[in-house]
Amino acid sequence: MTQQHSAFGAGDARDPRAFIAGLPKAELHVHHVGSASPRIVSELAARHPDSAVPTDVEALARYFTFTDFAHFIDVYLSVVDLIRTPEDVRLLTFEVARELARQQVRYAELTITPFSSTRRGIDERAFMDAIEDARKAAEAEFGTVLRWCFDIPGEAGLEAAEETVRLATDDRLRPEGLVSFGLGGPEIGVPRPQFKPYFDRAIAAGLRSVPHAGETTGPETVWDALTHLRAERIGHGTSSAQDEKLLAHLAEHRIALEVCPTSNIATRAVATLDEHPVKEFTRAGVLVTINSDDPPMFGTDLNTEYAVAARLLDLDERGIGDLAKNAVEASFLDRAGKDRITAEIDTYVASWTPRPAV
Repeated sequence: MTQQHSAFGAGDARDPRAFIAGLPKAELHVHHVGSASPRIVSELAARHPDSAVPTDVEALARYFTFTDFAHFIDVYLSVVDLIRTPEDVRLLTFEVARELARQQVRYAELTITPFSSTRRGIDERAFMDAIEDARKAAEAEFGTVLRWCFDIPGEAGLEAAEETVRLATDDRLRPEGLVSFGLGGPEIGVPRPQFKPYFDRAIAAGLRSVPHAGETTGPETVWDALTHLRAERIGHGTSSAQDEKLLAHLAEHRIALEVCPTSNIATRAVATLDEHPVKEFTRAGVLVTINSDDPPMFGTDLNTEYAVAARLLDLDERGIGDLAKNAVEASFLDRAGKDRITAEIDTYVASWTPRPAV
Protein backbone atom coordinates (compact mmCIF):
# COMPACT_ATOMS: atom_id res chain seq x y z
CA MET A 1 0.00 0.00 0.00
CA THR A 2 1.19 3.51 -0.78
CA GLN A 3 2.10 5.42 2.36
CA GLN A 4 0.84 8.97 2.56
CA HIS A 5 3.79 11.22 3.35
CA SER A 6 2.52 14.78 3.08
CA ALA A 7 4.63 17.34 1.24
CA PHE A 8 2.89 18.53 -1.90
CA GLY A 9 -0.38 19.69 -0.41
CA ALA A 10 -2.32 22.79 -1.32
CA GLY A 11 -0.24 24.99 0.95
CA ASP A 12 3.13 23.82 -0.36
CA ALA A 13 4.78 25.97 -3.02
CA ARG A 14 7.03 23.18 -4.22
CA ASP A 15 6.02 21.40 -7.40
CA PRO A 16 6.51 17.61 -7.63
CA ARG A 17 6.84 17.56 -11.40
CA ALA A 18 10.65 17.87 -11.49
CA PHE A 19 10.94 14.92 -9.10
CA ILE A 20 8.40 12.89 -11.08
CA ALA A 21 10.10 13.63 -14.40
CA GLY A 22 13.22 11.75 -13.33
CA LEU A 23 11.51 9.00 -11.34
CA PRO A 24 11.94 5.48 -12.81
CA LYS A 25 8.50 4.01 -13.49
CA ALA A 26 6.48 1.11 -14.80
CA GLU A 27 3.18 1.53 -16.61
CA LEU A 28 0.52 -1.17 -16.71
CA HIS A 29 -2.51 0.40 -18.40
CA VAL A 30 -1.69 2.18 -21.63
CA HIS A 31 -3.23 1.46 -25.00
CA HIS A 32 -1.25 0.96 -28.20
CA VAL A 33 -3.36 3.02 -30.62
CA GLY A 34 -4.52 5.35 -27.84
CA SER A 35 -0.88 6.33 -27.25
CA ALA A 36 -0.41 7.71 -30.74
CA SER A 37 0.83 11.28 -30.30
CA PRO A 38 -0.75 14.11 -32.30
CA ARG A 39 2.35 14.08 -34.49
CA ILE A 40 1.94 10.37 -35.26
CA VAL A 41 -1.85 10.60 -35.70
CA SER A 42 -1.33 13.52 -38.07
CA GLU A 43 1.23 11.54 -40.06
CA LEU A 44 -1.03 8.50 -40.26
CA ALA A 45 -4.04 10.62 -41.25
CA ALA A 46 -1.98 12.17 -44.04
CA ARG A 47 -1.07 8.67 -45.24
CA HIS A 48 -4.76 7.77 -45.36
CA PRO A 49 -6.63 10.90 -46.56
CA ASP A 50 -9.97 9.11 -46.80
CA SER A 51 -10.15 9.18 -42.99
CA ALA A 52 -12.25 11.68 -41.02
CA VAL A 53 -9.36 12.21 -38.60
CA PRO A 54 -7.83 15.72 -38.96
CA THR A 55 -4.25 16.05 -40.13
CA ASP A 56 -3.79 19.40 -38.36
CA VAL A 57 -2.39 19.00 -34.84
CA GLU A 58 -4.50 21.84 -33.42
CA ALA A 59 -7.65 20.41 -34.98
CA LEU A 60 -6.79 17.07 -33.40
CA ALA A 61 -7.01 18.65 -29.94
CA ARG A 62 -10.61 19.63 -30.69
CA TYR A 63 -11.30 16.22 -32.23
CA PHE A 64 -10.14 14.59 -28.97
CA THR A 65 -12.76 16.40 -26.84
CA PHE A 66 -15.31 13.80 -25.77
CA THR A 67 -18.93 14.26 -24.80
CA ASP A 68 -19.19 10.86 -23.11
CA PHE A 69 -17.69 7.36 -23.14
CA ALA A 70 -19.59 6.31 -26.27
CA HIS A 71 -18.22 9.32 -28.16
CA PHE A 72 -14.72 8.46 -26.97
CA ILE A 73 -15.11 4.93 -28.39
CA ASP A 74 -16.22 6.37 -31.76
CA VAL A 75 -13.21 8.68 -31.92
CA TYR A 76 -10.87 5.93 -30.74
CA LEU A 77 -12.07 3.60 -33.49
CA SER A 78 -11.54 6.30 -36.10
CA VAL A 79 -7.87 6.44 -35.06
CA VAL A 80 -7.69 2.64 -35.06
CA ASP A 81 -8.77 2.80 -38.71
CA LEU A 82 -5.56 4.71 -39.52
CA ILE A 83 -3.47 1.63 -38.70
CA ARG A 84 -3.73 -0.19 -42.02
CA THR A 85 -0.31 -1.62 -42.88
CA PRO A 86 2.50 -3.41 -41.01
CA GLU A 87 4.57 -0.27 -41.52
CA ASP A 88 1.90 1.76 -39.69
CA VAL A 89 1.97 -0.76 -36.84
CA ARG A 90 5.75 -0.66 -36.56
CA LEU A 91 5.90 3.14 -36.65
CA LEU A 92 3.25 3.51 -33.97
CA THR A 93 4.78 0.92 -31.65
CA PHE A 94 8.30 2.31 -31.82
CA GLU A 95 7.14 5.90 -31.31
CA VAL A 96 5.04 4.89 -28.29
CA ALA A 97 8.17 3.33 -26.80
CA ARG A 98 10.10 6.54 -27.47
CA GLU A 99 7.50 8.54 -25.53
CA LEU A 100 7.53 6.08 -22.63
CA ALA A 101 11.32 6.24 -22.45
CA ARG A 102 11.17 10.05 -22.37
CA GLN A 103 9.19 9.74 -19.15
CA GLN A 104 11.68 7.34 -17.57
CA VAL A 105 9.40 4.33 -18.00
CA ARG A 106 11.60 1.29 -17.55
CA TYR A 107 8.88 -1.29 -18.17
CA ALA A 108 5.43 -1.11 -19.76
CA GLU A 109 2.67 -3.57 -20.51
CA LEU A 110 1.11 -2.13 -23.64
CA THR A 111 -2.48 -3.10 -24.41
CA ILE A 112 -2.83 -4.12 -28.05
CA THR A 113 -6.04 -5.03 -29.89
CA PRO A 114 -4.87 -7.25 -32.76
CA PHE A 115 -8.43 -7.93 -33.96
CA SER A 116 -8.77 -4.28 -34.95
CA SER A 117 -5.82 -4.65 -37.31
CA THR A 118 -6.30 -8.16 -38.67
CA ARG A 119 -9.95 -7.51 -39.55
CA ARG A 120 -8.79 -4.48 -41.56
CA GLY A 121 -6.65 -6.75 -43.69
CA ILE A 122 -3.23 -6.63 -42.03
CA ASP A 123 -1.66 -10.07 -42.28
CA GLU A 124 -1.54 -11.58 -38.79
CA ARG A 125 2.06 -12.77 -39.11
CA ALA A 126 3.14 -9.37 -40.42
CA PHE A 127 1.35 -7.71 -37.51
CA MET A 128 3.18 -9.85 -34.94
CA ASP A 129 6.50 -9.28 -36.68
CA ALA A 130 5.92 -5.51 -36.70
CA ILE A 131 5.24 -5.20 -32.96
CA GLU A 132 8.10 -7.54 -32.07
CA ASP A 133 10.56 -5.73 -34.32
CA ALA A 134 9.57 -2.41 -32.72
CA ARG A 135 9.78 -3.91 -29.22
CA LYS A 136 13.30 -5.22 -29.72
CA ALA A 137 14.51 -2.05 -31.44
CA ALA A 138 13.04 0.13 -28.68
CA GLU A 139 14.67 -1.88 -25.91
CA ALA A 140 18.01 -1.68 -27.70
CA GLU A 141 17.75 2.05 -28.36
CA PHE A 142 15.89 3.35 -25.29
CA GLY A 143 16.31 0.63 -22.66
CA THR A 144 12.55 0.47 -22.12
CA VAL A 145 11.20 -3.07 -21.83
CA LEU A 146 7.82 -3.60 -23.51
CA ARG A 147 5.43 -6.47 -22.97
CA TRP A 148 2.03 -7.00 -24.58
CA CYS A 149 -1.51 -7.45 -23.36
CA PHE A 150 -3.80 -8.66 -26.15
CA ASP A 151 -7.31 -7.44 -25.43
CA ILE A 152 -10.74 -8.22 -26.78
CA PRO A 153 -12.62 -5.16 -28.10
CA GLY A 154 -15.86 -5.77 -26.22
CA GLU A 155 -17.99 -3.84 -28.70
CA ALA A 156 -17.05 -6.36 -31.42
CA GLY A 157 -18.52 -9.30 -29.49
CA LEU A 158 -17.65 -12.98 -29.38
CA GLU A 159 -16.25 -13.08 -32.90
CA ALA A 160 -13.53 -10.71 -31.71
CA ALA A 161 -13.02 -12.79 -28.57
CA GLU A 162 -12.48 -15.95 -30.60
CA GLU A 163 -10.05 -14.23 -32.96
CA THR A 164 -8.12 -12.58 -30.12
CA VAL A 165 -7.67 -15.76 -28.11
CA ARG A 166 -6.61 -17.63 -31.25
CA LEU A 167 -3.94 -15.04 -32.02
CA ALA A 168 -2.82 -15.06 -28.38
CA THR A 169 -2.52 -18.82 -27.98
CA ASP A 170 -1.40 -20.13 -31.38
CA ASP A 171 2.26 -21.07 -30.87
CA ARG A 172 2.97 -20.21 -34.51
CA LEU A 173 1.79 -16.63 -34.01
CA ARG A 174 2.05 -15.77 -30.32
CA PRO A 175 4.67 -13.03 -29.94
CA GLU A 176 7.50 -13.45 -27.48
CA GLY A 177 6.51 -10.31 -25.59
CA LEU A 178 2.92 -11.36 -24.85
CA VAL A 179 2.19 -11.73 -21.11
CA SER A 180 -1.52 -11.06 -20.55
CA PHE A 181 -5.06 -11.12 -21.88
CA GLY A 182 -7.60 -8.33 -21.48
CA LEU A 183 -11.02 -6.98 -22.33
CA GLY A 184 -11.65 -3.36 -23.26
CA GLY A 185 -14.25 -1.19 -24.93
CA PRO A 186 -17.68 -0.32 -23.54
CA GLU A 187 -19.03 -2.10 -20.48
CA ILE A 188 -22.71 -1.14 -20.77
CA GLY A 189 -24.42 -3.91 -22.72
CA VAL A 190 -21.23 -6.00 -22.77
CA PRO A 191 -21.45 -8.35 -19.77
CA ARG A 192 -18.18 -9.83 -18.58
CA PRO A 193 -19.36 -13.45 -17.99
CA GLN A 194 -19.84 -14.17 -21.71
CA PHE A 195 -16.07 -13.93 -22.17
CA LYS A 196 -15.24 -16.63 -19.61
CA PRO A 197 -14.43 -19.42 -22.14
CA TYR A 198 -11.94 -17.18 -23.91
CA PHE A 199 -10.21 -16.10 -20.72
CA ASP A 200 -10.09 -19.74 -19.61
CA ARG A 201 -8.23 -20.63 -22.81
CA ALA A 202 -5.82 -17.71 -22.44
CA ILE A 203 -5.10 -18.53 -18.80
CA ALA A 204 -4.54 -22.20 -19.69
CA ALA A 205 -1.95 -21.00 -22.21
CA GLY A 206 -0.08 -19.14 -19.45
CA LEU A 207 -1.42 -15.63 -19.93
CA ARG A 208 -2.49 -13.39 -17.05
CA SER A 209 -6.00 -11.95 -16.77
CA VAL A 210 -6.34 -8.14 -16.82
CA PRO A 211 -9.83 -7.07 -17.96
CA HIS A 212 -11.30 -3.59 -17.76
CA ALA A 213 -14.20 -3.47 -15.31
CA GLY A 214 -16.14 -0.97 -13.25
CA GLU A 215 -15.17 2.07 -15.29
CA THR A 216 -18.63 3.06 -16.50
CA THR A 217 -20.70 0.44 -14.67
CA GLY A 218 -21.08 -0.49 -11.01
CA PRO A 219 -19.01 -2.73 -8.76
CA GLU A 220 -20.94 -5.81 -9.90
CA THR A 221 -18.92 -5.65 -13.13
CA VAL A 222 -15.70 -5.85 -11.11
CA TRP A 223 -17.08 -8.86 -9.22
CA ASP A 224 -17.91 -10.47 -12.58
CA ALA A 225 -14.36 -9.88 -13.78
CA LEU A 226 -12.97 -11.47 -10.62
CA THR A 227 -15.38 -14.39 -10.55
CA HIS A 228 -15.74 -15.29 -14.23
CA LEU A 229 -12.55 -13.96 -15.80
CA ARG A 230 -10.23 -14.66 -12.84
CA ALA A 231 -8.80 -11.15 -13.01
CA GLU A 232 -5.39 -10.62 -11.43
CA ARG A 233 -5.57 -6.85 -11.99
CA ILE A 234 -8.53 -4.65 -12.83
CA GLY A 235 -8.43 -1.98 -15.51
CA HIS A 236 -9.87 1.18 -13.92
CA GLY A 237 -12.21 -0.39 -11.34
CA THR A 238 -13.49 3.10 -10.60
CA SER A 239 -16.81 2.02 -9.11
CA SER A 240 -15.13 -0.37 -6.65
CA ALA A 241 -15.28 2.43 -4.08
CA GLN A 242 -19.05 1.89 -3.89
CA ASP A 243 -18.64 -1.59 -2.35
CA GLU A 244 -16.76 -1.99 0.94
CA LYS A 245 -16.70 -5.79 0.62
CA LEU A 246 -15.16 -5.47 -2.83
CA LEU A 247 -12.48 -3.08 -1.58
CA ALA A 248 -11.67 -5.48 1.24
CA HIS A 249 -11.43 -8.36 -1.23
CA LEU A 250 -9.14 -6.43 -3.56
CA ALA A 251 -6.91 -5.42 -0.64
CA GLU A 252 -6.77 -8.90 0.91
CA HIS A 253 -5.87 -10.62 -2.37
CA ARG A 254 -3.51 -7.87 -3.58
CA ILE A 255 -5.49 -7.42 -6.79
CA ALA A 256 -4.24 -4.12 -8.12
CA LEU A 257 -6.36 -1.41 -9.67
CA GLU A 258 -4.98 0.27 -12.78
CA VAL A 259 -6.07 3.83 -11.99
CA CYS A 260 -6.16 6.44 -14.78
CA PRO A 261 -7.44 9.70 -13.22
CA THR A 262 -7.48 12.08 -16.19
CA SER A 263 -8.99 9.42 -18.44
CA ASN A 264 -11.87 8.98 -15.99
CA ILE A 265 -12.62 12.70 -16.18
CA ALA A 266 -12.30 12.88 -19.97
CA THR A 267 -14.74 10.00 -20.50
CA ARG A 268 -17.11 11.36 -17.81
CA ALA A 269 -16.69 8.22 -15.70
CA VAL A 270 -15.90 10.60 -12.79
CA ALA A 271 -17.22 14.15 -12.59
CA THR A 272 -14.13 15.94 -11.21
CA LEU A 273 -10.64 15.02 -10.10
CA ASP A 274 -11.44 15.97 -6.52
CA GLU A 275 -14.21 13.36 -6.57
CA HIS A 276 -11.93 10.63 -7.88
CA PRO A 277 -12.10 7.50 -5.67
CA VAL A 278 -8.33 6.91 -5.60
CA LYS A 279 -8.33 8.24 -2.02
CA GLU A 280 -10.90 5.64 -0.99
CA PHE A 281 -8.84 2.92 -2.66
CA THR A 282 -5.68 3.77 -0.76
CA ARG A 283 -7.51 4.15 2.55
CA ALA A 284 -8.91 0.65 2.07
CA GLY A 285 -5.41 -0.76 1.50
CA VAL A 286 -5.94 -1.56 -2.19
CA LEU A 287 -2.81 -1.80 -4.33
CA VAL A 288 -3.12 1.27 -6.57
CA THR A 289 -1.10 1.82 -9.72
CA ILE A 290 -1.10 5.06 -11.71
CA ASN A 291 -1.44 4.96 -15.49
CA SER A 292 -2.22 7.16 -18.49
CA ASP A 293 -4.62 4.96 -20.55
CA ASP A 294 -4.82 6.85 -23.90
CA PRO A 295 -2.58 9.81 -23.05
CA PRO A 296 -2.59 12.06 -26.15
CA MET A 297 -6.33 11.61 -26.56
CA PHE A 298 -6.83 12.83 -22.99
CA GLY A 299 -4.20 15.58 -23.13
CA THR A 300 -2.02 13.92 -20.51
CA ASP A 301 0.99 11.67 -19.99
CA LEU A 302 2.21 9.39 -17.21
CA ASN A 303 4.22 12.14 -15.49
CA THR A 304 1.10 14.32 -15.34
CA GLU A 305 -0.92 11.45 -13.88
CA TYR A 306 1.66 11.02 -11.11
CA ALA A 307 1.43 14.74 -10.36
CA VAL A 308 -2.36 14.45 -10.18
CA ALA A 309 -2.10 11.46 -7.84
CA ALA A 310 0.46 13.24 -5.66
CA ARG A 311 -1.97 16.10 -5.16
CA LEU A 312 -5.02 13.92 -4.56
CA LEU A 313 -3.19 11.68 -2.10
CA ASP A 314 -1.07 14.46 -0.56
CA LEU A 315 2.23 12.64 -1.14
CA ASP A 316 5.82 13.70 -0.70
CA GLU A 317 8.74 12.28 -2.69
CA ARG A 318 8.85 9.06 -0.68
CA GLY A 319 5.10 8.56 -1.10
CA ILE A 320 5.36 9.11 -4.86
CA GLY A 321 8.23 6.62 -4.95
CA ASP A 322 6.03 4.09 -3.13
CA LEU A 323 3.35 4.66 -5.74
CA ALA A 324 5.87 3.92 -8.49
CA LYS A 325 6.89 0.74 -6.69
CA ASN A 326 3.25 -0.37 -6.60
CA ALA A 327 3.26 -0.59 -10.39
CA VAL A 328 6.44 -2.62 -10.35
CA GLU A 329 5.00 -4.99 -7.75
CA ALA A 330 1.75 -5.43 -9.69
CA SER A 331 3.51 -5.99 -13.03
CA PHE A 332 4.17 -9.34 -14.69
CA LEU A 333 7.87 -8.69 -14.88
CA ASP A 334 10.13 -11.43 -13.52
CA ARG A 335 11.41 -11.15 -9.96
CA ALA A 336 14.92 -10.04 -10.98
CA GLY A 337 13.46 -7.31 -13.17
CA LYS A 338 11.16 -6.12 -10.40
CA ASP A 339 14.03 -6.00 -7.93
CA ARG A 340 16.18 -4.03 -10.36
CA ILE A 341 13.59 -1.30 -10.98
CA THR A 342 12.58 -1.14 -7.31
CA ALA A 343 16.21 -0.63 -6.32
CA GLU A 344 16.53 2.10 -8.94
CA ILE A 345 13.47 3.87 -7.54
CA ASP A 346 14.82 3.65 -3.99
CA THR A 347 18.19 5.04 -5.08
CA TYR A 348 16.54 7.90 -6.93
CA VAL A 349 14.32 8.83 -3.99
CA ALA A 350 17.21 8.66 -1.52
CA SER A 351 19.42 10.88 -3.68
CA TRP A 352 16.78 13.46 -4.54
CA THR A 353 17.62 17.01 -3.45
CA PRO A 354 14.40 19.03 -3.51
CA ARG A 355 14.38 22.57 -4.72
CA PRO A 356 13.69 25.10 -1.96
CA ALA A 357 10.10 26.33 -1.66
CA VAL A 358 9.55 29.71 -3.31
